Amino acid sequence: MAPTLATAFARRWWMAVTAIIENLFFSAVLLGWGSLLIMLKSEGFYSYLCNEEGNSSSHNLSQTVVTLAPYDDSEYFDGDESMVDFGDGVEMKPLLPDGPLRMNGWLICKEQDEMLNLAFTVGSFLLSAITLPLGIVMDKYGPRKLRLLGSTCFGFSCLLIAYGAYQPNELSVLIFIALTFNGFGGMCMTFTSLTLPNMFGNLRSTFIALMIGSYASSAVTFPGVKVIYDFGAPFITILVVWASCAGLVFLNCFFNWPLEPFPGPEDMDYTVKIKFSWLGFDHKITGKQFYRQVTTVGRRLSVSNNMKQKEMVGKDGRTLCLSTMDLEMDCKPEEESQSFLKSIISPIFLLSALTMCITQLRLLFYMGAMNSVLEVLCDGDLGTVSLYSSIFGVLQLLCLMTTPVIGQIMDWKLKDCDDGEEDKEPLSKGESKTKRRDRKIQKVTNALRAFILTNLLLVGFGITCLVPNLQLQIVSFILHTVVRGFIHSAVGGLYAAVYPSSQFGSLTGMQSLVSAVFALLQQPLFLAMMGPLGGDPFWVNIGLLALSMLGFLLPFYLIWYRRTLHQELQQKAEDAKIYIKINGSESPEAFV
Repeated sequence: MAPTLATAFARRWWMAVTAIIENLFFSAVLLGWGSLLIMLKSEGFYSYLCNEEGNSSSHNLSQTVVTLAPYDDSEYFDGDESMVDFGDGVEMKPLLPDGPLRMNGWLICKEQDEMLNLAFTVGSFLLSAITLPLGIVMDKYGPRKLRLLGSTCFGFSCLLIAYGAYQPNELSVLIFIALTFNGFGGMCMTFTSLTLPNMFGNLRSTFIALMIGSYASSAVTFPGVKVIYDFGAPFITILVVWASCAGLVFLNCFFNWPLEPFPGPEDMDYTVKIKFSWLGFDHKITGKQFYRQVTTVGRRLSVSNNMKQKEMVGKDGRTLCLSTMDLEMDCKPEEESQSFLKSIISPIFLLSALTMCITQLRLLFYMGAMNSVLEVLCDGDLGTVSLYSSIFGVLQLLCLMTTPVIGQIMDWKLKDCDDGEEDKEPLSKGESKTKRRDRKIQKVTNALRAFILTNLLLVGFGITCLVPNLQLQIVSFILHTVVRGFIHSAVGGLYAAVYPSSQFGSLTGMQSLVSAVFALLQQPLFLAMMGPLGGDPFWVNIGLLALSMLGFLLPFYLIWYRRTLHQELQQKAEDAKIYIKINGSESPEAFV
C-alpha cells in the first residue's frame, strides 16, 4: 500500500538519505566503465573473437585502440617487457615472448575491445537520451512507478551479466541487453530522486545538489567493485549480491514513496488534505489551494445572496451550484498557466541549455583525451599515467562533497523572504513592519551567483589545461570534478526556482537530451587532436576556452531579468498606494 503525501512528508529525511545512497550505487555506474571493462575481459566476454594467429603482442602494438572510456588498454602494452601489470592484482602476459595476449587465461584482442565498447555506447547513450520521455512520464504519473521499474531493471541487468559470465563463449551477447537495462534503470533512479527535494522547502536546491552529486559520484562504484574482485571475490557472486541490494531499493520505494507527484513547496501544504465529495465533485486539494478556493466561494456567496443561484452541469454530468463550479474550474495551481512550450522557448531555458552544452563538451573532451595528454606530459611513463588516472577516479567523490556548496548558494536567505502571505503575528504598539525580500527575486539572485561561480571555475579549468605541467593537472582534476557537479546542480536549482514544479522533469530531460547530442562533437575534436594536430590538444583547448565565454550570457540575462522583476514589484507597490488612497483600506475585500 502506497503511503500518502502526508506520510511521505513525515519520512522525508529517511527517503532523502536512502536516495543519496541509492544514487551512489545504482544510478550512473556506467561512468566507471574503465574498471568494468577489465573485469569483463578477465571473465572472457567476447574472447572467442580473438585468435592466436592474429593476437600476438607485436600485432597489438601496431594497432591503436581508441575506447570511449578514459582508460585506454593499449597504453599498457610494452614490446620490451613480457608482462603487463594493471595494478590491484590483475596482470596480462603473453604465453610466449611474441605469443597471444591473455588475461586470467582468456584471449584478449582489439576486436574484443571494439565489441565491448559498442555495448558501452548503447548503455551510456540511454543515460542521456532517455531523459526526456522519463521526465514527461514522471511529471504526469509521479516518481513511484518509475523508481520501482528502475530498481527492477538495474537488478535484472546485474543478473544478466552474471548469467553471461557463467558461459561467456555462448552468452557474451547478453552484455548488450544488460547494459541497456543498466543505463535505463540508472537514469530512472536518478530522475525520480530529483523531485524528492520538493518536500524540503527552502532547502530544496541544497537537496537537489546532493542528489546530483551522488549521481555524479557513482562513477567510483565500478572501481570499488573491482577492488573487491581483485581481492578474490567471484564476479558472479558480486553481481548476484548487487542485484539483491537492488531488491532492497525496490522494497524501500514500495513502502515509502507515494503515488502522487511531489508538489512544489510554494503552493502545497502536506498537512492538509480534503476531499470535496459532498460538494458534487472529487478533487483532492491541499494547503494554499484550499485557502484560495474557499476564499473564492466565500466571496461569491457574499455578493450573490440576493441573486438566484443558477444550476450548472459539471464535466461528468453532475449538477453543481455556481459556487461549486468555481471550485471545479479553479482547482489548478496558478503556476500551471505557463505551458511547457512557453517554458522551453523562454530565454532562461535556451541560455541554460547553451551553457550546459558548452560545459558538457568541455568536460567530456577532457575525459576522452586525458590519458593521451598525460602520456605526453610524463614522456610515456605508463606507471605515472596509471597513477594519475587512479587519482582522477578517486576525485570523483568530490562531486558529492562539493555540490552542497552550490545548493546553499541557491537557497541563500530564502527563509527570510516574503512568501506572498501577510504576517499572522500582530505587531506590538509602536513597532514598524519590516520589509522582507521578494522570494522570486532572491531566487534569481542566487541563481545568478551560482552560474557566475560555475563559469569562473570552468574558465579556470580551461586555463590550467593550457599549461603543459604534469603536477598542475591535479588542479585540473579537481576543477573538472567540481564544475561537473556544480553545473548540474545550478541548472536543476534554476529550473526548480523559475519554472512550475510540474514541468521540472520534462525541462531537465529536454536540456539533458540537447546537451548529449551536442557533446557528440567531442569525437571529431578528438580525431582532430590525434590527426592534424599530432596529439597536441593546445589549439582545441584554446577553442573550447573561447567557447566557454558564452556561458556568461546566462548571468547577464539574469541580471536584466532581476531588474525587470524589481520594476514590476515597485509598480505593484505604487498601485497598492493608489488603491489605499481611494478605498481607505489595505484589505482587497474592500473593493468587492
